[in-house]
Amino acid sequence: MTVATAPVPPAIAQEMPAPDGPLSRARPGRERIMAAIRTAAVTEFSLHGLKGTSTQAIAARAGLTKPQLHYYIAGKEELYEELLMQVLHAWKVVFSFEDASDPATVLGDYIRKKLDHAFDNPEISRIFTREVLDGGRNLDRYWPNAQAWTQKKVDIINGWIARGQMRPLDARLLLMHIWAMTQSYADYAIQTRVMLGLPPEAPIDREPIARELVAFVLGGCGIKA
Repeated sequence: MTVATAPVPPAIAQEMPAPDGPLSRARPGRERIMAAIRTAAVTEFSLHGLKGTSTQAIAARAGLTKPQLHYYIAGKEELYEELLMQVLHAWKVVFSFEDASDPATVLGDYIRKKLDHAFDNPEISRIFTREVLDGGRNLDRYWPNAQAWTQKKVDIINGWIARGQMRPLDARLLLMHIWAMTQSYADYAIQTRVMLGLPPEAPIDREPIARELVAFVLGGCGIKA
């Protein structure tokens, strides 16, 4: 598995310092090894968090010795912070409200993107979840930007409410509910398969889930699909 990242426009890069570290400075001859380290680190961090992950475990999963790993990275903390910031940058780009004119289309697309990310990149989502459960100490420089990004969405939703395009509600809580419902399919993938009667690692048909969730949210907002 690889970290899915999208190109970051200049305006976004100005809002938050771009992640810097061994992964962003890799030269062409090192890219294959750095990709293996990245993939191994994502798996280990998603399973054990920063505290529970050792550089020995990352090295073994990447097919390297520990001394070889430290030739490419200074330590797990630098690697973890860089991966975490790359994830958050990708979220900022992928989960924006691209067109604010029609709430049914915007919210429907937003929910589907969040679901797709949960299904396609569960380990990435779990890194963030584990960081939050561990106290979120590595997210201090992320929260102000997250609040600003969220406020933009809140302002758009409040505009829809003011124009009578959806019922009055707390826009911030609406977004948090959507995050919780979509993130569940990454953090509780095992429970999902059990409740759907599927064997472990079996593919999940996401389309019925997406349809139901979009209809549920739009209906609750008083929006006609």
